[in-house]
Amino acid sequence: MRIPRLLGTAGAAALLAAALSMPAQMPAYAADMANTQLKDASGKAVGDVDLTQTATGVLIRLSVKGLTPGEHAFHVHAVGKCEAPFESAGPHFNPGNHKHGMMFGEGHAGDMPNLHVPQSGELSVEVFNPAITLAKGKPNSLLDNDGSALVIHAKADDYKSDPAGNAGDRIACGVIQESGATVGASPAKK
Repeated sequence: MRIPRLLGTAGAAALLAAALSMPAQMPAYAADMANTQLKDASGKAVGDVDLTQTATGVLIRLSVKGLTPGEHAFHVHAVGKCEAPFESAGPHFNPGNHKHGMMFGEGHAGDMPNLHVPQSGELSVEVFNPAITLAKGKPNSLLDNDGSALVIHAKADDYKSDPAGNAGDRIACGVIQESGATVGASPAKK
């Protein structure tokens, strides 16, 4: 009776020692976060966006108010600059140099589904984009040297017309800003 118990205890100790000797497996993406406030051309805040890095892409939580009801294109743009009429945000974020249009192939990394704004003009929605990351130094990172912006357009994206889906004017824009610490990063010194 003592031998099986001793073997069980030794086995548990060996598993614990093996687990403690392994490098931490918490992924670096666990706490990577960013956010932005969307503003219209007059500078009025029309929405808030939180971006969270996951194991397979970025989860975007969007809450808007005061938008015209109907379909609106929603894209990541290549430059972190939002000067009305928001052409300063550059083209769609497209590190892979793909043609626009998720209906005809891979599309731009910044292409996302249209927003369907109800009559109230208010919408809260989550959008997942597997083609982007918040990890710095990656070719598809939104936090590159010139930054990135989120843009809402006046019309729906047709998901096929190159380069921008016939989405119309840019009616709201927000520069994406890093907002969370990265797991494993050194704490800030006082």
